[in-house]
Amino acid sequence: MFRGANSINLDSKGRIAIPGKYRPSISESADCHLIITCDPYDNCLLIFSLADWEATEADLQSLSNSKPLHRRLKRIMLSHATEVDMDSNGRLLIPSVLRDRAKLKKDVMLIGQGKTFQLWDEANWKALVEEDMAVMSSDELDSDELPDLYY
Repeated sequence: MFRGANSINLDSKGRIAIPGKYRPSISESADCHLIITCDPYDNCLLIFSLADWEATEADLQSLSNSKPLHRRLKRIMLSHATEVDMDSNGRLLIPSVLRDRAKLKKDVMLIGQGKTFQLWDEANWKALVEEDMAVMSSDELDSDELPDLYY
């Protein structure tokens, strides 16, 4: 399970170093094989273990080719899906087309989202968090739509 927000760097070769706390899990569950693709909803990248990607890929393949939104979703996620291997130093090479798509610069954020990671440009991530916090604390928000998460 991936959780937490991690400030990391993109090196001059386009690589990120996965924080050490995640490496054993990735090695065990994914044998160091990961899939990186575009997030169709946010300006970031998604990083999946191979097994989790295959389940997502099957869901995408089951979508209709005759529905324009389904076709767009499939085109975005499937055409950008790239297999990468975590090297012995815990690094991933982020393909340049994906780095450009997510506007990644040197300072990036690796965001744990349970079974996946999101990879954000740090400035874009910080702006989104501020926006999210403002919306969540707004009186206009209908909190009845949200689950009660406090126990």
